[in-house]
Amino acid sequence: MATSVAEPKRRVIFSGIQPTGVPHLGNYLGALANWVQLQRNALPEDELLFSIVGWHALILPQSPKQLSEARTDILAVLLAICIDPRRSIIFHQEHNPNHTELAWIFNCITPMRKLRRMTTWKSRLAASKNQGDDAEMDETELNVGFSHILATHVPVGDDQTQHLELSRVIADQFNRNFKAKRQLFPPSKGILSLRDPTSKMSKSAPDTSSRILFTNSSSQITSKIRSAVTDSISGITYDPVNRPGTANLLSILAACKDENVNKTVSGYAGKNHGALKADVTKAVEEKLKGPRKEYEKLKMDKEYLRRVAQEGAERARVKSEATMMEVRERIGLL
Repeated sequence: MATSVAEPKRRVIFSGIQPTGVPHLGNYLGALANWVQLQRNALPEDELLFSIVGWHALILPQSPKQLSEARTDILAVLLAICIDPRRSIIFHQEHNPNHTELAWIFNCITPMRKLRRMTTWKSRLAASKNQGDDAEMDETELNVGFSHILATHVPVGDDQTQHLELSRVIADQFNRNFKAKRQLFPPSKGILSLRDPTSKMSKSAPDTSSRILFTNSSSQITSKIRSAVTDSISGITYDPVNRPGTANLLSILAACKDENVNKTVSGYAGKNHGALKADVTKAVEEKLKGPRKEYEKLKMDKEYLRRVAQEGAERARVKSEATMMEVRERIGLL
């Protein structure tokens, strides 16, 4: 008697990165390296979409010239780390108008109270007050740009969990409001600053030694890791609460070596921070040198980058248009 074999469930994997300057080590180890792994391990029927989210970058003021250059730089970075445009769809968010059309529809059914409950909304308000030195500033001064994510799998950091949850809630609201016969929209640790290991590594931090950029030279990497904040406790242990600087270096080393941090720390019995920093420096340089060289070559090939972006946009629009046709029908605007 023949037995039936269940068809594997097709995954739609989507993630994006803002074009706000050259990525730092946290972006690479925390997100981009995972994209490469997802592509490597994907089944033939899986769909992978990776977007450079230019519209999302407009939430904060941008220099048009710098934004234009950053878009091209990020595309070159994705190709340099081996995101393959033949296997994955790589596209600029703003080349697909379906994104803004769906965002408008979703914004029309999203009450303000849902945004006010989000930690990221509160942190944006606090950051705006600090940058503007205006203690009287309130949320009415914030830009309301918000990105909705619809996919079966969304590889992002832990800090984006609230965004995914809100996207799921909004999608559920759409399905209820417009009586969808099926669920049209399925529900969908970071590297810390070298100078302040209680905060995430950030491109906007005033101290440039707090981050390692994708394009940093070997000497720059050495200098930044040598000056990384640790502690005066003897020995090397992994304790993110009491020894955040040391734990951060161990996390970086483990990520560069593609191993569990517990295995990494086990090799440091009787060693000191000097030995750890030397090993981290070597591992980071080894991790970045190949992609860095490829990036420098790719960013000069403007025609190839233009062609990859155009072909990716066309493929992305084909995928999203099918969803938008059903959305328009549901809301009476087909």
